[in-house]
Amino acid sequence: MRIVVAAKPEADQPWLADAVIGLARQTGAVVSVVAADGVELERLASVPRTVFSDSAHAAAASIARRLAEAGVEATVSVLPGRPVPAILDFARQNKADLIVAGSSTRPKVAERLLGSVPLDLIKQSAKPVLVITHPGHPA
Repeated sequence: MRIVVAAKPEADQPWLADAVIGLARQTGAVVSVVAADGVELERLASVPRTVFSDSAHAAAASIARRLAEAGVEATVSVLPGRPVPAILDFARQNKADLIVAGSSTRPKVAERLLGSVPLDLIKQSAKPVLVITHPGHPA
């Protein structure tokens, strides 16, 4: 089994890592932790792409470290571009069986206006998407 974990840049998601630890242990899955830098066109970005990619790498590496501490090996990848297409493309190329993402912590109004990566992954993915809710966030 292959699991792709979608890390959210600028977010600490230990609860997401903990859920993946359980899944990986039960299934013996190969885990890839990915984060997209969110930069669609670098020339239009207000700061260099490295600022965004460094943030994406830090989020993915944090989850991978927590997985490693629990004995689950994972690769880390930073993807260029918008999160949903980048994650779906990565999952397709790596023949993922499951995509795991943390639920949005945005207020419902902002989620409707700005979109939600987990919701868009569910709508657009040909593979199952498991959305893990933050334990302190009302469903």
